Amino acid sequence: MKKVVVKICLVFCLFILFISWGGSSSTLKDGYYTAEAAVFDEYGWKEYLAICVSGGRIILVEYNAYNSSGFVKSWDVDYMRMMNSEDGTYPNAFTRHYGRLLLEKQGTEGIDALSGASNSYPVFLALAEAVIKNAREGNNKTALVHPGKLL
Repeated sequence: MKKVVVKICLVFCLFILFISWGGSSSTLKDGYYTAEAAVFDEYGWKEYLAICVSGGRIILVEYNAYNSSGFVKSWDVDYMRMMNSEDGTYPNAFTRHYGRLLLEKQGTEGIDALSGASNSYPVFLALAEAVIKNAREGNNKTALVHPGKLL
């Protein structure tokens, strides 16, 4: 009886080791990872997403866009006022919203489009999937997401 219990314990321990050991491709590797649109959109913005992974978890998210001069979209007060009056949201609000959800959920599953920011939603998802893929592989090169994959 004692030998059977020892064998069961050994099998159970090996199973736990196999699951927790680096054999899982879903584990995120610690580091900084970035994805960005390969080209500027029709309004002159290039969206990007950067994450920091520590302890196998996303601990920091930055989602935004910049123009050809390097100006960050969420800093554009005139654009914010115009978009907020028309859509009820603006870049500084929806980029933080999507970033917060990615941080909370540790992935894209369960993140829905925000009303008023539905054009950025597929872009965000494509960037998030690309950056998470790189984090799983430990690839810290910027992932370029092409327009056809954004919409």
